[in-house]
Formats: sequence, structure tokens, C-alpha cells
Amino acid sequence: MTFHSGEIAVQTQAGVRDEAQRLCTVVSNIIKPAAQEFLGSQNLAVAGTVDVNGRVWASLLTGQSGFVQVLNEQTVQIDANLIPDVVLKQNLYSNSQIGLLVIDLANRRRLRLNGKAEIQPEGKIIVQIQQAFFNCPKYIQIRHIEKGVIEALGKPEIFTTEALNETINTLITTADTFFIASSHPDFGADASHRGGYPGFIQVVNSNKLVFPDYTGNNMFQTFGNLVVNPHAGLLFIDFEHGHTLQLTGKAEVIWNANKLSTFAGAQRLVEFDVEQVLETRNASLLRWRFGEYSPVNPR
Repeated sequence: MTFHSGEIAVQTQAGVRDEAQRLCTVVSNIIKPAAQEFLGSQNLAVAGTVDVNGRVWASLLTGQSGFVQVLNEQTVQIDANLIPDVVLKQNLYSNSQIGLLVIDLANRRRLRLNGKAEIQPEGKIIVQIQQAFFNCPKYIQIRHIEKGVIEALGKPEIFTTEALNETINTLITTADTFFIASSHPDFGADASHRGGYPGFIQVVNSNKLVFPDYTGNNMFQTFGNLVVNPHAGLLFIDFEHGHTLQLTGKAEVIWNANKLSTFAGAQRLVEFDVEQVLETRNASLLRWRFGEYSPVNPR
């Protein structure tokens, strides 16, 4: 693995360039046995994709255990027939870039799989892997699946707007977890996890959010992408009821020390300007029960 110019710029500014370079060895272009075993029992993934206008979206994927199936060491198949996300498939028809984050909330484990995707006639998604690597367990809140795949309580309903409202604000400001998707024009799409105590994301106004970046793995795939391409997508999940909130817009990395001081543990901030909002009711047949907060969440 080699880092692109945006990643190198952020690593350099953060003063972790040498450490990041040493971490290159954790990134593989194959799905190693440990990752294959991990995928066989997972129910939850997040996909980062790019639409025809260059906007980036983060989408929820859920299914029965092993719905992300390993076909060989460089190929996975996603059974996406139950996924109501209208954006995901539309994006992949026009742009094959995909970043996958497969996450086990109960055991605080996460695997990133980035590559190129193709939708099959029967609706399944085949992904050719270019990058595969586990991430550390930091900032993952433990959640347990309350039920297996259940009968839907109602058909998915999708609502679109261009600004935040009071209901959306409440979901955002009480969230302890969200996901962020980013993209580089040459190196592809990526999806990543963010966590903290409720309130770690602030709503500035009806079209702007701000949230902190805590100490992580120092490779800065997300921030490196944002330096080159500010388009990003955020995904919030209502774990108790199976609803989702998707935001697409533009993100700016903030290093200003005075602004950082208002967020406990923040190394950097991200200001996110919202361009479009998708609310999906009944987006997943799965429900999760809260377990406990990550012990490393900054207070």
C-alpha cells in the first residue's frame, strides 16, 4: 500500500508520518483467513458510494449472518435484495467505487474492504477487493442484536429534504455513533466509523454540523480523502427502531486550536455542510439493544 497526497498531507500536519508509514503493512489486497472467518458471522455493514453528481453517500446494509459472502480471497458477494437504500444501487450503476465497513458492535471489531463493485442481474453485489484491513476497537459502543431478521413492521418510507429539522437534530445530537463515507477520484471510496458520548456532534444551524476527530490509527484515509475531495456522506442509525438518516454534503477539516478547545479530546474538527437529507423509516429488519459505551470515549 502507498498513501496518496491527501493522506500524506494530513499525516504530516498531525506529526505521525513515520508511524503511518509503518502501518502500511496492515493493509492487504486479499481477504486473509481471519477476515474471512469474521465476515461469515456478520449482520451489519456500511457502504460508501459516489453518485452521478460526485456527491458521496453512506448507506446501511444488513442481513442474515454471512450476507457478505467471501467467494475467493479477492472477491465478496453482498446479498442486497433486502436493502431499501435507493441511492446505493443507483450510484453503483454509474460509479463502481465502493468502500465497505463491516462492523461487529457486540465485540467491537471492524473490517474495511475497499474496491470496485458490480451489480448482478438478480440484485446481488460483487465486490473486487483492492484493500482489506481490520481497524482498532476504539470508540465503538457495544450493542447486541435484539432480534434476528424479523418480519418488517412496515414498508420502507423515504423522505427527502435539503435541510435539518427539529426531529433530525434530536437524532444527531443524541447519537453516540455515526458513519462517514469519503472518496478519492483515483484511490476510490471509503467508509469509516465514528463514536463518542451523546452530544459529541453539534448542530450549528439547519445546514451545518461540527464533530471532533479523536486519536485513531494515524493513517487518515478519511481525512486524506477530504483534503483532496470535500464531498462526504454521513449515516446515522436509529438502532432501536431500524430507521436511518443519510446526509450528503461537503466537509472541511479544522485544525484551529481555539475551536478544538470546546470539544473534549478533539485532535481536529470537521465542519460538515449539508446539501441533501434522506430519512428512511424501516430501513432495516434488525434491531439493536445498547450495551455499554467505549471506555476510551473522551469526556
